[in-house]
Amino acid sequence: MLSQIFILSSKGDRLIHKDFRGETCGTGTDLADVFYRGITSLPGDQPPVFMTHEGRHFVHVRHGGLYFVATTTPEASPFTLVEFLNRLVTLLRDFCGPLSEKNVGLNFALVYELLDEMLDYGYIQTTSPEVLRNFVHTEPVATKPFSLLDLGSVGLFGAETQQSKVAPSSAASRPVLPPRGEQGARNEVFLDVVERLTVVIAANGSPMKVDVQGEIRLKCYLPSCGEMRIGLTEEFCVGKSELRGYGTAVRVDECAFHSSVKLDEFESGRVLKVTPSQGEVTLMQYQLADDVPSPLPFRLFPTVDQDPTGSQALNVRLQLPVPKGVSSLAQELSSPEQTAELQPGTKSIRWDIPRCQGGSQLSALFKLEVPGLSRASLLELGPANLAFELPAQTCSGLRVRFLRLRGPAGPPQRWVRYLTHSDSYVLRL
Repeated sequence: MLSQIFILSSKGDRLIHKDFRGETCGTGTDLADVFYRGITSLPGDQPPVFMTHEGRHFVHVRHGGLYFVATTTPEASPFTLVEFLNRLVTLLRDFCGPLSEKNVGLNFALVYELLDEMLDYGYIQTTSPEVLRNFVHTEPVATKPFSLLDLGSVGLFGAETQQSKVAPSSAASRPVLPPRGEQGARNEVFLDVVERLTVVIAANGSPMKVDVQGEIRLKCYLPSCGEMRIGLTEEFCVGKSELRGYGTAVRVDECAFHSSVKLDEFESGRVLKVTPSQGEVTLMQYQLADDVPSPLPFRLFPTVDQDPTGSQALNVRLQLPVPKGVSSLAQELSSPEQTAELQPGTKSIRWDIPRCQGGSQLSALFKLEVPGLSRASLLELGPANLAFELPAQTCSGLRVRFLRLRGPAGPPQRWVRYLTHSDSYVLRL
């Protein structure tokens, strides 16, 4: 049972607010403001999903830089609310297009109508896009067409990357359910293999922790679709002991499948069978720890001196903590497109590299002025945190062999895309 739902921007602006039960009327308490002040006052960049305030529970998820928050009483199931918020995010993508502050503002009437149909007095009624399609009558408002001059609002669908600026195609960002009567809608199917890297590298360059979290996501624009067959790498193995095929094994520790996926041909031919409906679904999730077949994409070779006189990667960002007493920064970068700045709030250097060619080596020289520098101050230097995106790459080696669709004549366009991005990439100095 939900009391309220609100959607906040990254700055705390209230974009959507729905009070189902009126339990806070007359109290003078702005729960959206209470939540945002509580989130922003917490240390670190990973606030807890669950918060409490005066007997009221807050549950939230964050997507596209927006906070999706539900308030509830203590007797409600918190994990049910997390699942509902994630489904709400998926439905908003299906009906409105890409998630952004601007797009939610343009489609606020559609969002309110969806909430009215999904919940009744705070009780969940349905999250099925097929059912909601019959009751929702507000047409989506499209954002401006894709432009290479503005990559900030375009992202690989379903990939909550650290930068959200990968733009392999603008087609997958449009609403899945087009307005009624729209002619010429393209019949397309997008299949994405997305992997997130969590890495810790010691000061001597040896990996201390390597973890890969992967997903195979399907986004279908077909109004009606027959059975779809997706062939994975024949050498795909689950577990340490399994051996398959004659080539190099593509191994994961464990994997899980969506309930709609049929696995009768998975053991024999590594084929997934599904009959998709319009919308986005995660067909398969997998995990690989430590034994990653491909080399790590980035290494760091730091040199720290104390002066006695005083393939291609996109959106690479290095965050380097520095001593708290730093008063100024001088820099020498290896190319003019790179930028670096000292962030006083976090006491760290942020080095941004828009594009990095595979096999290349980039360098930067940072000169810091630290009054009263001591040996203890040097201990505050590091570790470095790296954020990046690797299009058309997977660290696990998983590939899609084929994507076949049974149905009416005139097969739709089929797109298979790969993306690896950092979840936590730590390099100790």
